Amino acid sequence: MRIGFIGTGIMGAPMALNLHQGGHALAVPDRPSLPAGLRAVASCLPTPAAIAAASEVVILMLPDTPDVEAVLFGADGLAAAPLAGRLVIDMSTISPLATRDFAARITAAGAQYLDAPVSGGQIGAEQASLSIMVGGPEAAFTRALPLLHAMGRTIVHIGPAHGDGQVCKAANQIMVALHLQAAAEALVFAARAGADPARVREALLGGFAASRVLEVHAKRMLDGAFTPGFRVALHQKDLDLALATGRALGIPLPGTAIAQQSFAATVALGGGGQDHAALVRGVAAAAGVEAGVEAGTLMSKKMT
Repeated sequence: MRIGFIGTGIMGAPMALNLHQGGHALAVPDRPSLPAGLRAVASCLPTPAAIAAASEVVILMLPDTPDVEAVLFGADGLAAAPLAGRLVIDMSTISPLATRDFAARITAAGAQYLDAPVSGGQIGAEQASLSIMVGGPEAAFTRALPLLHAMGRTIVHIGPAHGDGQVCKAANQIMVALHLQAAAEALVFAARAGADPARVREALLGGFAASRVLEVHAKRMLDGAFTPGFRVALHQKDLDLALATGRALGIPLPGTAIAQQSFAATVALGGGGQDHAALVRGVAAAAGVEAGVEAGTLMSKKMT
């Protein structure tokens, strides 16, 4: 297929390259920061409207709701081009409620629309092993499926309503954030109480508390290894979306609000650009524990 791909950042660039490797022709925005490997294999066009005109399917992988709105409906956005017969797949993580509005406006122009946010981070994007959560009509999902298989391993059609995929992604981000919060609290508790947090983690991995977050991110917490795979600031944004949707629908999310405060504390310590495992820095600071960065370990002060 002829694919337009808008949003070629840390995850979008490898996702687009995986589509190229699957035999699809690519058109991408021409910008100075475009990775050289992608520039070598894609047509570089000046605007989203030009990309839509040259493509059968347009995929978006953008940071936030306003970015998607601008690409869809801003000056020279997708909606400025003829959209009849095209498929728009938004793989960004944005507001479920805004997604419903965007989808209604795009489908009114004659296109199909899917929201298909992803989980798996940079490694998942590079290895084409992403989990992809899709909302939208069955016919659009069937049309998109070969493309989704080129980028991901676990692909679930959450439901036929626009926004269903974004609801699932918000639930995913709630789960991951609360696992990060639990791991951080457990390790900081151990360190502050005078036990070796590395050995505590080792023991927990053999029991019912074991999780992927405890396996991977708790190790990063112990090592102070916060080079980003998924940044604190982005996870903070995702929780903002979940909390805003919860408020709009009258759903209390107390645990999510607590994790969001730990992210806020980490941002205040300068950690917004670090991996979301750096949430431990906010938890540790409140307990008088030092969380090292890129060469440190989780250090405790003596119990009082």
